[in-house]
Amino acid sequence: MARVLSRFYNATQTYANSRKAHTFALGNLSKLSASKKALYSTLGAAAVGGACLLYALETSEVEASGNDLHPPHFHWPHSGFIDSFDHQSIRRGYQVYKQVCAACHSLRFLAYRNLVGVTHTEDEAKEEAAAIQVQDGPNEEGKMFMRPGKLADYFPNPYPNDEAARAANNGALPPDLSYIVLARHGGEHYVFSLLTGYADPPAGIEIREGQAYNPYFPGGALGMAQQLYDEGVEYEDGTSVHGNCQILVR
Repeated sequence: MARVLSRFYNATQTYANSRKAHTFALGNLSKLSASKKALYSTLGAAAVGGACLLYALETSEVEASGNDLHPPHFHWPHSGFIDSFDHQSIRRGYQVYKQVCAACHSLRFLAYRNLVGVTHTEDEAKEEAAAIQVQDGPNEEGKMFMRPGKLADYFPNPYPNDEAARAANNGALPPDLSYIVLARHGGEHYVFSLLTGYADPPAGIEIREGQAYNPYFPGGALGMAQQLYDEGVEYEDGTSVHGNCQILVR
C-alpha cells in the first residue's frame, strides 16, 4: 500500500510540475514580440513541412535515375489486420528456396526448428535437418567429425566465406535471405517485383557481361540472372507451376 501511495504522490507531483512548466511557457510566449512569434511560427511550419517532404520523397514512385521503377503495391491475402499467412504457400516457398535459391543465398539466422508448425511437422523438419551434414566436436580423441543435422542446427551457408561467395558470383555478394523482406524498402512488394521483373535493357542502357537488367533494382544492373521460370519447380502438393507462383512471398 505504501508503495502504491508513493507512486500516486510522485505522479501527482509530476503532473503539477508539468502544469507549472506549461503555464510558464505560455506566459513567456505572450511576452514575445510579434516578429519573434512570427519567426517561431515559421520555423514550426518549416519543420512540419520538411518532415512531410521527407515522407513524400520516401514514398514517391519516382526514382532518381529515371529508369528505375518503384514496386507497385500488391494486395496480398495476408495483408489484412485479421488475415494470416497461407502455410501451404509458405511451404511451397521453402521448396523454391531449397531447390533454387539455396545454391547462392543463405538463411543463416534460421534454424530447422523454425520450420516446425509453420511449413512442416516436427518429424518432417527433423527429416529436412538430417539431410545435411554438420561439423561437430571435438570427440573424445579431440577430433572434429561430421554428423547429420538436428532441429537446433541452422541452415547451411552455400559458401565457406564471403570471399568465396563473391568469387563465384562475379564479385557480387548474394544477400542473406533471413530478413530480406524487412531489409528492403518496399518489403515483399519489392521482392516479388524484382524476381518477376527481368526484362531486356532499354535503348541506351548497357549491361556488362555477367549482369542482368532489372528495372526494380537500383541502377538496373543486377548480378543475379533470372532464376524463376515456368515449370522450374514441381511442387509436392501438385500446385500448377508458373513463374509468379514460385516467389517465396506468395
